[in-house]
Amino acid sequence: MAQTVIIESSGGPEMLKLVDRPVGEPGPGEIRIAHKVCGLNFIDVYQRSGLYALPMPHAMGMEAAGVIEAVGERVTHLKPGDRAAYAANPPGAYCEARVMPAAQVCPLPDSVSFEQAAAMMLKGMTVEYLFHRTTPLQAGDTVLFHAAAGGVGLIACQWARTEGITLIGTAGTDEKCQLALDHGASHCINYRTQDWVKHVCEVTSNKGVDVVMDAVGADTFEGSLDCLKLLGMMISFGNASGPVPPFNIGILGQKGSLKITRPVLFTHTADHDTCQAMAQHLFAKLAKGDITIRISQRFPLEQVADAQRALEARKTTGSTVLEV
Repeated sequence: MAQTVIIESSGGPEMLKLVDRPVGEPGPGEIRIAHKVCGLNFIDVYQRSGLYALPMPHAMGMEAAGVIEAVGERVTHLKPGDRAAYAANPPGAYCEARVMPAAQVCPLPDSVSFEQAAAMMLKGMTVEYLFHRTTPLQAGDTVLFHAAAGGVGLIACQWARTEGITLIGTAGTDEKCQLALDHGASHCINYRTQDWVKHVCEVTSNKGVDVVMDAVGADTFEGSLDCLKLLGMMISFGNASGPVPPFNIGILGQKGSLKITRPVLFTHTADHDTCQAMAQHLFAKLAKGDITIRISQRFPLEQVADAQRALEARKTTGSTVLEV
């Protein structure tokens, strides 16, 4: 038996329940992993609220790190006793132990702690695909990144700096803006006190940015389009303020033949080899000192509802982990 966080119906954080569930043995292509630390992400909120529908009841959580206890047939990249981490479907990472598909579980280098891994797998591989697998980016390009002081944002600030990319961030307080600057953002705009669209235009001498990376969604979508240069790319990869409403695709032509995409991490990691390569790229960045992982909040697993409330209220910075 393993303590596991589940939901039986969609709703607020109060719907999260900690229950004992049997773990079982891994079948072909599966592993059993005992978790040390779990990660917290906005996708967890989307799934709990019903924005991303799940069959009910369902275990929660997408990211964790721990030790492999057993492997099923056809699993060759992991063995019992290995340290490992993942950001992968199906949801169920908020638990002491679980059986899950092995393909997206990654061997964890000894140099990476369980806490670091649980704080960065989903967020770090998201940054990896944003900068290397979504649209061509090169040194000298300019990116507008919303929520630059969050878990994904702080990794993105550092990643951009090491790639020679100018990152203009936005955040909701002066303290968060300073945090983004300290992590490598070239500029950071307090969207509560400044006209961020106007400020981006000023910073770019009215040329606009090459790419917008936006996980905020509804609140920033229209303004983000106005910040793009001609032929620029809008990457909408999250919905923290709610989903982007339907819009007339013709507006992209009117604003300068803009491009738009709505990528998902798990499309990129669906292929085993690609997933492992992305994780290795992330681990290499950490090993070289190109990035550090800021863990600003820690909650015991039984306080997961409080952790999600803090995330939804935008009271967090950097990454948040759940201690098992």
